Amino acid sequence: MYTIDAHQHFWKYHPHTHGWINDEMAVIRQDFMPADLAPVLAANQVDGCVAVQAEQSLDETKWLLSLAAEHRFIKGVVGWVDLLASDITTQLEQLKQHTLLKGFRHILQAEQPDFMLQPNFQNGIKALTVNGYTYDVLVYPHHLKAVIQLVRAHPNQKFVLDHIAKPFIKTKDIASWALDIRVLAACDNIYCKVSGLITEADYQHWQPDDFAPYLHVITEAFGTHRLMFGSDWPVCLVAGNYTQVLSLVQQYYASFSADEQAAIMGGNAARFYSLT
Repeated sequence: MYTIDAHQHFWKYHPHTHGWINDEMAVIRQDFMPADLAPVLAANQVDGCVAVQAEQSLDETKWLLSLAAEHRFIKGVVGWVDLLASDITTQLEQLKQHTLLKGFRHILQAEQPDFMLQPNFQNGIKALTVNGYTYDVLVYPHHLKAVIQLVRAHPNQKFVLDHIAKPFIKTKDIASWALDIRVLAACDNIYCKVSGLITEADYQHWQPDDFAPYLHVITEAFGTHRLMFGSDWPVCLVAGNYTQVLSLVQQYYASFSADEQAAIMGGNAARFYSLT
């Protein structure tokens, strides 16, 4: 089975740049580089990964691309570009030289839901579509109704929902999230990353059974052809290790067909991001 980790990060830690890392997450207040991840992937028989932006700057995007050029296991990069910019088309054309740049992400979870519906942002999404880039949707449950409007407005754009929209697993809230997920998944141009689960649960006391209701919902809603495994390393380290995150997904889908497992664990990511 060809396994791809569709969601992980690299960074050189700085208290200002990474101010979102609170005291409860202090274990990840350090640098995380390809040399740190490579042996972890090898130990878990993961063949490659997609590096996703953690800072909203073009400088970080170019830095991630430089890492990908040096390390063959980084199969693609999801960067950042200012989707509100009036010259977004020109910026994207200039970035076209970077073949490992597969898509973009804005940290929508830090914005109000209507941020993604403003005309300039929608224009940015149109530019991504024209240039063949993907878009990673990073949101909380209260953003989902706006996400539904966004995805419906751009039927030819390839979207992927990060971290199953971060439901409140710790408090077992599921009803309203599940309703919105089912409506969103009816749009066939959006995929979903099976990632970021343990960091939405009780860091110290989570059990695999805590995630089953949420995995039931996304599997039924998206189908196995639109789900992709992601570790969210190194963020996941606040609540568990890489092997635990991988095993959680592998064990849940263990009873599915070999083809379905292969799709979720790598095939869908390779197809979505056009990885080689």
